[in-house]
Amino acid sequence: MIFFSILITIFAYFLGSISSAILICKILRFPDPRNFGSKNPGATNILRIAGLKIAISVILFDILKGAIPMWLGYHLKISPIFLGATAVFSCLGHMYPIFFKFYGGKGVATAFGVLTTIDLHLSIVMISSWTLTVLSFGYSSLGAIVTAFIIPCYAWHFQSQYLLPTIIISSLVVIKHAANIKRLWHHKENRIWRK
Repeated sequence: MIFFSILITIFAYFLGSISSAILICKILRFPDPRNFGSKNPGATNILRIAGLKIAISVILFDILKGAIPMWLGYHLKISPIFLGATAVFSCLGHMYPIFFKFYGGKGVATAFGVLTTIDLHLSIVMISSWTLTVLSFGYSSLGAIVTAFIIPCYAWHFQSQYLLPTIIISSLVVIKHAANIKRLWHHKENRIWRK
């Protein structure tokens, strides 16, 4: 079982390393998101580059690539320790993809995919906190950052065996938003509905 657990964790990283944002833009001949807009290969930048439909497809793919290894792990009944590792490595793959010179997205949708499989209620918490923050302030990045701080608190109370993975994932999300935090501080961050 340990062998399969390790394989699933490795699979999670490699699946996470497939950047839907870059591939879809390349296939549909949109600008490379790494060289356009915020230069982030993520859904918010794709929204600016290619529009809502393409952005939604990127979000769905990124959610699935986080959820699939977790579902596989649950099906094979791997231990919570390895499930937690699978969750972390899915996000690491998205953020630091081996197929794209370790330059990836910020991991929000992939984190949503892995954390939803840990606890369905987490998806409600994440969607609610992100939506309320974005509707209140207009910043997708701020929504992600606020949500990243809330998730470990939820895990601490309701899914304590996954507290460490949620702290790691949330920390990675915040770290990947360092430039956004700086722009927010200086009032230079673009709101989500701006091109």
